[in-house]
Amino acid sequence: MSFVTLSDITKQYRMGDIIINANDKVSFDIEKGEFAIIVGPSGSGKTTVLNILGGMDTATSGSFYVDGSKISGYSRKELIDYRRYDIGFIFQFYNLIPNLTAKENIELSTQTVEDYIPAVEILEKVGLTDRINNFPAQLSGGEQQRVAIARALAKKPKLLLCDEPTGALDYNTGKMILKLLQDTCRSENMTVILVTHNTAICPMADRVI
Repeated sequence: MSFVTLSDITKQYRMGDIIINANDKVSFDIEKGEFAIIVGPSGSGKTTVLNILGGMDTATSGSFYVDGSKISGYSRKELIDYRRYDIGFIFQFYNLIPNLTAKENIELSTQTVEDYIPAVEILEKVGLTDRINNFPAQLSGGEQQRVAIARALAKKPKLLLCDEPTGALDYNTGKMILKLLQDTCRSENMTVILVTHNTAICPMADRVI
């Protein structure tokens, strides 16, 4: 079995008498250590797939497995533990806590796990040694996104999920962030799934969905 396997994942929303299919029998496999990109226009359901993979939403039908475990069969409590220990999230708008420094943002995220990379060490890995004690407002967009990446990596997730991580950045900064994610995937043998509407970045991927 592949590291990530989705089988016939369907997500439906009901609006009165109307049923809307956000996802309709989505199936794919991703191997461990792959840098996978899910590409599609806005409204195509790619973020819904990411939210289901991350345990933040549940599918109406279908099943999915991560590292041999059937996540689609998890209870609410099991999903909390899954999000806490196995998943790293990176969002388009960083979601840093404004009154905490870069170091403190990362330390907060690692309080719930026993095995983690120290904040100073992971910030050094993403090239922010000289920004450790800066607050988000004192950082550029690219620096804030690197803090967000460091925060996600610090708890050593099995699966790193990225929702349009370069959407709010200029071209050159976005390219740097994508290279950082690609390098992390290679060096840590980490599985990375990134969703985007930008087909230009697809050549970076090991797998395009």
